[in-house]
Amino acid sequence: MSTNVQSYKKSSFGPAFFFLSKRRREALAHYYEFCRLMDDLADEPNIPNPGRQLDDWEAEVHRMYDGTPQTELGRLLQADAREFSMPPDRFLLLIEGMRADLTGRTYPTQQALDWYIYRVAAVVGLATLDILGVQGKQAEALAWQEGAAVQLTNIIRDVPEDAKLGRVYIPEELLTRFGLTRQDVLDNRAPRVLAAALQELAAQAEAYYEAAFKQMAGFARLKMIPCRVMGYVYLKNLAKIKKTGFLFARPVKLTKNEKLYSIAYALFKTFF
Repeated sequence: MSTNVQSYKKSSFGPAFFFLSKRRREALAHYYEFCRLMDDLADEPNIPNPGRQLDDWEAEVHRMYDGTPQTELGRLLQADAREFSMPPDRFLLLIEGMRADLTGRTYPTQQALDWYIYRVAAVVGLATLDILGVQGKQAEALAWQEGAAVQLTNIIRDVPEDAKLGRVYIPEELLTRFGLTRQDVLDNRAPRVLAAALQELAAQAEAYYEAAFKQMAGFARLKMIPCRVMGYVYLKNLAKIKKTGFLFARPVKLTKNEKLYSIAYALFKTFF
């Protein structure tokens, strides 16, 4: 379970954390490093025994809360969890979501997909808000709204890459309404029909973005900067995907300049 806690510093999201205290920036960096490691275990094909490594990290999370972590990152996260009142589920539910990827879990209904979104996205939002000092029912609502918006964007963007891994996250009930099957998505059959289904998912995501931005208005502006930046960057990515008509052979991503523009816009919206 070796880790490289310094890797987060290369992120282009740096400006989003400039207005936070050094301690909060450090805690966010540690948590996002944990998220990156878990994501790699679920997605990288050349990692040996990823399921066993997820088990090891689950055990490490329990040791963090018992006061006996064995890794550098575990020790850092233990201190963060204590200082910012982060419950174990901020880590354990994420691992559960990554395990769902490895075991090939399918999503017959929107409710089933929401189960997954909560574990891989909303929980990350909750942990972020813990560190920002934002908790309560409104914080839970914000974590779900922005988490769902971002994850639906990722699902739409990554359809081609997920298919290569044998994964389909579009609810089967939605595919059925458009006369499609899970195998149709895996084999890239009827791409224009699939585009119509993705358009419906995009509309869901846009509604979540709108709700999240409204929710942010109820919190201190500076504490919302990371949330606002994340929201605008992913919303911009969704807009770029829409311009393709949802017809693309590889994930549509923002260029560095497009991402920086979105960050600047988010900062402008924060103060003006």
